[in-house]
Amino acid sequence: MKRFLAVVALLFLVLGTADAQKVAVKTNSLYWLTTTPNAGFEFALGDRWTFEIAGGYNPWTLNKEDNIKAKHFLVTPEFRYWFCESFQGHFIGINANYTQFNAGGIHVPEVFYKVESLGYFLDMLQYSRSQGWAVGAGLTYGYAFPIARRWNMEFNLGLGWWYTQYDKFESRTCGLFQERIEKHAFGLTDLGISFIYMIK
Repeated sequence: MKRFLAVVALLFLVLGTADAQKVAVKTNSLYWLTTTPNAGFEFALGDRWTFEIAGGYNPWTLNKEDNIKAKHFLVTPEFRYWFCESFQGHFIGINANYTQFNAGGIHVPEVFYKVESLGYFLDMLQYSRSQGWAVGAGLTYGYAFPIARRWNMEFNLGLGWWYTQYDKFESRTCGLFQERIEKHAFGLTDLGISFIYMIK
């Protein structure tokens, strides 16, 4: 609860300084591929600075018989610096992440294991059920461009540090508790192909 209130307080602080002329709402199409509804809001803080708050929530059990699920929520605040002007062109950012999850039994194609930094997280999803939380922080690079009046498209990639603490269970329904795990890892903190609507 304290973490949630801290995020809300930060949001109101940022909104109090936001440039009322530029506000955008967005959604990440790659995140939707995980069956996770998601949305974000981005506010101009000046000619070249913006603040984004984004999140996703997945309440689904994909297969009740085999207890396949990717249940989680994720909150990601990010400050961005734009090299030309806000919402246009190249940008870099610094982000933070907080998530709680209850996921497991998900088949992961072998091709994803070629990305070494993903291996640990993929094992966690595929071969067991994991229930816990994680925090992360990282740096982002991205590029945005207009595709229609009031509409932009954005590509971004973030890398950084994660700390996670979770309980590991057998993946079947009512699976036995195996162990409690705490782990630091380096890997993706953000990945997106987003569609953006400029409200103002």
